Amino acid sequence: MSPRRRVGLRARLFLAHLLVIVAGMATLLLVTLLIAPSLHDRLMIALLGADAPTAADPGMAAMAQATNAVFQTAMFEALLLSGGAACLVAAAVSLLVSSRIVTPIARLLMASQRIAGGHYAERVPTEGRDELAALALQFNTMAGALEEAERRRVTLIGDVAHELRTPLATIAAQAEGALDGVVVPDDAAWALILDEAGRLQRLVADLQALSRAEARQLPLHLALIAPGALAERAVARLATQFAEKGVALTTVVAPGLPAVAADADRMVQVLINLLGNALQHTPADGAVALTVAHDDAAVRFEVRDSGAGVAAAHLPHLFERFYRVDKARARATGGSGIGLTISKALVEAHGGQIWAASAGPGQGSTFTFTLPVAERAERLTQS
Repeated sequence: MSPRRRVGLRARLFLAHLLVIVAGMATLLLVTLLIAPSLHDRLMIALLGADAPTAADPGMAAMAQATNAVFQTAMFEALLLSGGAACLVAAAVSLLVSSRIVTPIARLLMASQRIAGGHYAERVPTEGRDELAALALQFNTMAGALEEAERRRVTLIGDVAHELRTPLATIAAQAEGALDGVVVPDDAAWALILDEAGRLQRLVADLQALSRAEARQLPLHLALIAPGALAERAVARLATQFAEKGVALTTVVAPGLPAVAADADRMVQVLINLLGNALQHTPADGAVALTVAHDDAAVRFEVRDSGAGVAAAHLPHLFERFYRVDKARARATGGSGIGLTISKALVEAHGGQIWAASAGPGQGSTFTFTLPVAERAERLTQS
């Protein structure tokens, strides 16, 4: 980098405008001085006529020369005065225009430096409707996305630490108790340690699956499959748990559904996550319904329960990592908090969409996802 002081953008824009002004004025003077005399003579001849006695009359010839000289002098002085005034006005306008261009860019530069320093709440004002205003709007959008990503990162670290703390504390307490002779290392103690270690293993596996799913790195073994077959496999896996809790599970599959191109194991995993979530939040004597229907160019899977329901404020966050409506729920009772996040990543990897709806607390919830029909799904997964 040169040790000399850098010329700012405002100065460079101003100098560029001045260069254009000087070039224009020089061109104006040169063209005027070259064309004006001959043009003056031609107009005088047209005015006086070609037979005017200027050449034969020495007095008239001297007067014509004096007139030409006076005209050229007046024209040159007028050009200098008007050109100088025009240059001053143009320089003032150039300075104003340069400032209007540079000021928003300077704000963007300062804001970007603050964001680089970790101040993600930084925003710049958006004034006007030109490209600079659009740039400022996009910058604010980017800053908002960075702020949200940082918030999620901090939340993720805190949630992972919280999820690890309980099983690690339990294992450490059992080990210290055994060393101190307070805890008898019997089968029950070893079973507790093994159970907590299993919880840690499941959490690590869930985090790995989530990371790979969000990065689109999970291998998908696509095959044409009937949507009803996916529903049957998921229901068969959870039928015993529903019966033990006393929650009615019904399945409605519309006839004549088109096939979908999907990884059967991954989609059954999504259905199990949604059905398990519904079972967990539905009390005994409640009901859960799985509906599979044709929806335009997609097949719609809908899991509706009569359980606890979700407040409207929580609905947009249900698919975020470790998000729980009830913050007091532990992992043992509330799951890892990333099952819905994994489901969302898997559905979107198949070219589908997933969302949740609820009329409010105590009024049940509905989780819905769609998969494109086979021909459209093949096009999406290949793109």
